[in-house]
Formats: sequence, C-alpha cells, structure tokens
Amino acid sequence: MKSPKLRTVEKYHPPYPLNQFPQNFALALGREIVYLLATRPTARVEGQDWEEIFSRIINGRWKPSNVGLDDVLLEQTAWAAKTVKASTPSRAKKVRLISGRNSPDFSFGQDNIRSQAPKAIGDMVLSIWNSRVTSIRAKYEHLRSVILVKSEDLLEVAVFEFDTPTFQINTVEWAWNTRGNLEGSIDKIHRFTWQPHGSQFTIIEEIPANRLAIRLKQPPKPDMDVIIEAVSFNDTWVTVLPKRDDGIGNEEGEDLAE
Repeated sequence: MKSPKLRTVEKYHPPYPLNQFPQNFALALGREIVYLLATRPTARVEGQDWEEIFSRIINGRWKPSNVGLDDVLLEQTAWAAKTVKASTPSRAKKVRLISGRNSPDFSFGQDNIRSQAPKAIGDMVLSIWNSRVTSIRAKYEHLRSVILVKSEDLLEVAVFEFDTPTFQINTVEWAWNTRGNLEGSIDKIHRFTWQPHGSQFTIIEEIPANRLAIRLKQPPKPDMDVIIEAVSFNDTWVTVLPKRDDGIGNEEGEDLAE
C-alpha cells in the first residue's frame, strides 16, 4: 500500500535564530544599562532587572516564574533569564548557573542523603530538573535560556542563549567533593553541583564564541534638581498624614510590625 499524501503543516519558528539577537539588540541593551548606571546609587542589574530588560527589548511579556524557566514569553517561545558576574565578560568561556533548589527529601522522601550512593542521589537531583523542563516544554514550542554576563561595574556585558536542555541521567557520574557537595560529570567534564544544605543545584554552561559582547561608557550622574524639574515636581505631591490613632486597631489582614 502506498503511503498517504498529507498536507504540509508549517511549524512555528521562533522570533529569531538561536543566539542571533535582533539587529537593534546591542544598542537597546546598552541604552537600558546606561540608564540604570545613571539613575542608581550603585552599579547593579539583578535577575528581575534582566528579565524586564530582555522582555522590553524583544517586545515580549515579562512573567515572573516560580520555577525560573519561563520568565519571558513571546508567542510560542519562553526564556529563562539569568545573570552572572565575570571579571571580563567578553573573555569568559564558562558560567555557573544557579538552576533551582532540587530536594530529594521533598521530591522522593530521601531524608538520609549520606546513606545513599552518590549516583542515586545525583540521579534524583537531575530528574527533578528534567521534570521541570519537560513540564514547561509542554506549554511552548521553544524553551531557551538567555544569560547576561556582567562585570562588577556593568561597563562590559556579554549575552548568549541556548535551548534549555534535559539531560540523559545515565550519562552522568556523581561523586562527593571535598566541600561536601555533590558533583556531576559528563565524559569527565564537570557539569553539575548540588549542595545538600539548601538543595541548590548549579549547571555549568559554556559560553559560545559568537556571544554578543558590548562595552559601555560611564554616564555622569544627573543632578537631583535636574530630575525634580524634569518630572515637574511641586509641593502638592507631598501629603503629611495625621498622627495614628492608637485607639483604632489594625485592619483585618494586615501584617503587624514587631
């Protein structure tokens, strides 16, 4: 019997090829960081800042995620957005990414970790990660991670992305290190670290040579009076509230300050 002729179904394509950011991305990113450098007392871009910045640049939707795998959404593509520090981001080749708290105690009822073989515990830790990724992949056609590698002063940053992976458990070898943490290796290369205290799980990722890297000029700090004038501040913006009447109790549902 001949094979039936089927109509071709066009698959969804992501907004841009993997790790090939849109043409205006570098300039838009530089603009965002310069703004933060000019308006914040200290040079810092935290994880949530990066999630919002990335979503604005690609015209996506920022959606803070409990599992940290789908922080930014655009059509049928989701991103986990993370930041890491490096002394010289443009030259960095590897990063350690904090990738959640994976607890064999909670997920598998294993409360005596040291009595188990390291391979058994490591496989549980990795299966928790795989399950999280699989559950998010079921919702979207594409799942990526986008990483901002930043210098201490934020004057140099690098950005790269990769498809968020699951891992073949049987390819990973696990052993306790001298600090009492569990390390996982694939083909003798260290890829994972798991800390029993706190259950923090870390994945080591290589930075591709075609990462995007930019260097910025330190902007001057704007004078406070200039900003106040720019926003048309006037005295009516400040309202002095009356003294609290201690005879009236707190409204139901309020947290009580200790």
